[in-house]
Amino acid sequence: MSNILIIKHGSLGDLIQANGAIKDIKEFYQNRKVFLLTSAPYSIFMSECPYLDGVIIDKRLPRWNLFFLHNLKKLLSKYNFSIVFDLQNSKRTKFYKRFILKNSEWSSSFDTLEPGQSKKDFDEYPVLDRMELQLKKKNIPIKYLKNIDLSWAKEDHSNLTSRYTNRDYILVFPFCSKKHTRKKWPYFKELISSIRREFKNNYSILVAPGPGEIEEANEMNAKIITDKNQPINIKMLISLINDAKFIISNDTGPAHIASHLDKKGIVLFGSHTSAEKVSIGNSNFKSISVKNLNELNVDTVMSKIKNSLN
Repeated sequence: MSNILIIKHGSLGDLIQANGAIKDIKEFYQNRKVFLLTSAPYSIFMSECPYLDGVIIDKRLPRWNLFFLHNLKKLLSKYNFSIVFDLQNSKRTKFYKRFILKNSEWSSSFDTLEPGQSKKDFDEYPVLDRMELQLKKKNIPIKYLKNIDLSWAKEDHSNLTSRYTNRDYILVFPFCSKKHTRKKWPYFKELISSIRREFKNNYSILVAPGPGEIEEANEMNAKIITDKNQPINIKMLISLINDAKFIISNDTGPAHIASHLDKKGIVLFGSHTSAEKVSIGNSNFKSISVKNLNELNVDTVMSKIKNSLN
């Protein structure tokens, strides 16, 4: 029997967003094996996803590397993929469609466009709306796509957090990818000091840095959550967010997690995109959007926090 392939390379927020779509695809193809092609940093995390039968790592080496392309094609051909759901919809995956998996039936945003509609216009839709249209085009019933269930990714973190706090905590995520520095609000250190003055000893303030972020975390006036001086794994991160009293974040992976866990908190957006477009936000997890994050002052953010916590 042939298998189903889903492509989603990352980032973390993108994979969190895709969980509902992955579950819908698996439920529709209950009698088929469903595999995910993703990047190495997310392979262990997604290998534990109950809606997948396996994870394949894509090293994403340059496309002029013919040895890499040959090996990738050889590897994927072993799985006899009859249908590919391209949830990444990138130039790379478009290349894969033409040269690596050209004998498989494909579902991508390009295949979802209405007559006369451009890919640029389609990409202006909110990300979950795009996924919904893509799956509906393949007649897949939508049940979980916008009702993302992360219960499978939670685990007991009490042994970890007991080392850092014995009370309710606020989680702060002042980081962002080096490629997307315009997403970064520069006043988190000042905000943490303001939170301490306002709430005194009511809450611990915790920071959970990812790979390459520990040095930056040391500059914050907060307790740094690590596991043996290394970043905590993704499941532990999700569990930590799930039990937080409040989350404050840039537009990053943890913000997606907090939003889909329906946690209280705020996410900060500049002009790079909007909360609606990336499908972040609800009645609990709210956004502050400004044209220039450098001009968003601490008092404005602090006012939103006080309204939610008092």
